[in-house]
Amino acid sequence: MTIERSEPAIDADERAMLEGWLDYHRQTLAWKCQDLDDAQLRTASVPPSELSLMGLVRHMAEVERSWFRRVLVGDDAGPIYYSDEDRDGEFHLTEEDTWEEAHATWQQEIEVARRNAARLALDDLSAGRSRSTDKPFNLRWIYTHMIEEYARHNGHADLIRERIDGGTGD
Repeated sequence: MTIERSEPAIDADERAMLEGWLDYHRQTLAWKCQDLDDAQLRTASVPPSELSLMGLVRHMAEVERSWFRRVLVGDDAGPIYYSDEDRDGEFHLTEEDTWEEAHATWQQEIEVARRNAARLALDDLSAGRSRSTDKPFNLRWIYTHMIEEYARHNGHADLIRERIDGGTGD
C-alpha cells in the first residue's frame, strides 16, 4: 500500500487548514511505517527505550480516542492498550502484536474523531475540562494540539525508520 500525502491548500480557510495539516501528519506517520514487516515495526529505537513505530501508531490511536471521544464529546471510551497497571501499555509490544490490528484500530479512531469533530464549530467547547484550569477546550485548540502531537511523534518516527532501514525523508 502506497501512502499518498498532500499538504493543505495554501489559501484554505481556517478549518480546512487545521484539518488538512492534521490529516497530513496522520498520513506522515503511516508513510513512515510503509513497507515494513511486523518485526521491523516492533523494533525499538534505542535501548533502554521501547519506542517503536508500531508503539507510536498505538499511542496515536489512544491520543485520538482521548481527545476526540473523551474530551471533545464526553464519551466514556476506555483505554485500548494501556491500563492502570501499565500506563504505557501501547509501547509494551509482544510478538503477538500486529501491524494489521494496530493500523486498523488507529484508522477506526481517526474516523470516529472526524465524525465527532464534524458536528462542531471551531469555537464550540468540549465536554471534558482541562485538569490544570478546569476549563473546556475549544475544537480549534484540540486540532492545534493534535497537529503538535503528531508532528513531535513524526520526528521520533523519522529517527526510528532511519535506524531500521536507513529510510529518511520529510
